[in-house]
Amino acid sequence: MSDNRQSLSDLGAALNQQREAAVASSDERADQYLTGQIDEPVQRAPLREQELDKQGRAYATGRRKDAVARVWLKPGSGKITINGRDSLIYFARPTLRLVINQVFGITDREGQYDVNCTVKGGGLSGQAGAVKHGISQAITKYEPILRAPVKAAGFLTRDSRTVERKKYGRAKARRSFQFSKR
Repeated sequence: MSDNRQSLSDLGAALNQQREAAVASSDERADQYLTGQIDEPVQRAPLREQELDKQGRAYATGRRKDAVARVWLKPGSGKITINGRDSLIYFARPTLRLVINQVFGITDREGQYDVNCTVKGGGLSGQAGAVKHGISQAITKYEPILRAPVKAAGFLTRDSRTVERKKYGRAKARRSFQFSKR
């Protein structure tokens, strides 16, 4: 399948379509059981308990590449603060901000939670992925009912891909040194 996305709005529309399809398929199966079209009941995972600290926040840790993000999530106006700075300043690229806000788009919770996080290590792309992973974990701790759509989108799984180490006798991990004939 070839995706030819030309703008951020196209990508946002595609994410909305994926979200609607995931929600519709799970609801459709439950409706079929209730109307008697299917004999076996819909297997639903047991609901987890809400995990909050003394200030009423959900805490989670997100990781990606060499970046580690500590995320605190609480109900609010939708303000995202990263290392004491606004997300618009910290992640200047729109694609990185889009990565962070994917979780809220899938769960239909845009502008409902304030996020405060600290990120260390890695580059900006890895840090954005770590923040996304942390927000995903935290939102499922605050609202356990949202675990199914977030997990179906693959946001709870830590992306374990990292840079391969450099080997001796090589310029990088696999690249050889330039060959010289003379």
